[in-house]
Amino acid sequence: MKTFLIPFCLIITVLCQNACSKDNSGGDSSSTGDYFFRAAVGGRKVDFHSVNFQGGGDDNRWEHIVVGGYEESYPASGGPVPPSLDFEIWRLGGNIVAGSYATPAEPNMIARYAVQQPDGTLLYNTANSNDVFTVKIEAISQEGIKGTFSGTVRNLAGQAISITDGSFNLPYQTLINP
Repeated sequence: MKTFLIPFCLIITVLCQNACSKDNSGGDSSSTGDYFFRAAVGGRKVDFHSVNFQGGGDDNRWEHIVVGGYEESYPASGGPVPPSLDFEIWRLGGNIVAGSYATPAEPNMIARYAVQQPDGTLLYNTANSNDVFTVKIEAISQEGIKGTFSGTVRNLAGQAISITDGSFNLPYQTLINP
């Protein structure tokens, strides 16, 4: 009985320690739910899919960032591409740090909302007018980016879509799905 009890206790101890241990693997967002890109688009709440944060620059500076995703999972079988939302900031020779960035005051910034249609893409963006789109970056590093956003995007016909309650928390160069 003693030879059975000692290995049994060791196994239980190891299982308990593993179950309670901290995850140091960096966390897979699909299992932790810590990463997201969401907003209300025209009043409709959306948790975006295939979301990504990319960027780069020289000397450990962020001179360019792009954050964006799709309203639904990207079709694997070649079906219609779902609407997408993204924003992009450029500061060549500069540094994008935590802070507030807004169009049209930020000359190298754009926000886009694209809707695929049978006859082409209906594009709403901040390049067509002086609409304000604001991105507030709370944190940015090689680990990821976190912040909020809101504003208006407009198509060439002058129709506007309001983007509200936007928020994001994304790792760097890792595709995220809710």
